[in-house]
Amino acid sequence: MEKFTKLTGIAAPMPLVNIDTDMIIPKQFLKTIKRSGLGANLFDEMRFTQDGAEIESFVLNQPAYRKAEVIVAGDNFGCGSSREHAPWALLDFGIRSVISTSFADIFYNNCFKNGILPIVMPPEVVEILMADAQKGANARMTVDLESQTVTTSDGQSFPFDLDPFRKHCLMNGLDDIGLTMEKAASIDTYETTAAQSRPWV
Repeated sequence: MEKFTKLTGIAAPMPLVNIDTDMIIPKQFLKTIKRSGLGANLFDEMRFTQDGAEIESFVLNQPAYRKAEVIVAGDNFGCGSSREHAPWALLDFGIRSVISTSFADIFYNNCFKNGILPIVMPPEVVEILMADAQKGANARMTVDLESQTVTTSDGQSFPFDLDPFRKHCLMNGLDDIGLTMEKAASIDTYETTAAQSRPWV
């Protein structure tokens, strides 16, 4: 998993509330178990017509936001069914952080397991960040995980809270497998000792 330390990039404003996982990646794209390729279908029903043409009004189709790396969203982002494909699609598109007033629990947890930083901010702060994101490609937002701050294009900085363990995992690029491999030496020692003490096993 790619490490997350500090990100400065374009933030896309998505003020909708209750953006659910079926909106993020519709069910017809859940047939794959690969994490790559899903970005093409991120927000598919909002981005494209039934004929596959881009919907120009959708934020990620607008020239200023095609390379967005942050989403500033309305309340309750990631609600709905518990599909891990949702963070896979966001990450494959290039989104590394989502900022909202609240997240669905399962989606929130899945983000950390896939290298995405979900940030919970008070409504009044999200309103400021949303306004900054609406400035377009010339307004770049900075998400600093080490200092736990989000800074707008004009220098306003806002702190956010985060569980220390999740912060450690993101900053070191550790998913569940990576966490296990951190204990590889201890596991090897145990296996060697067990084999010597119980050779019949």
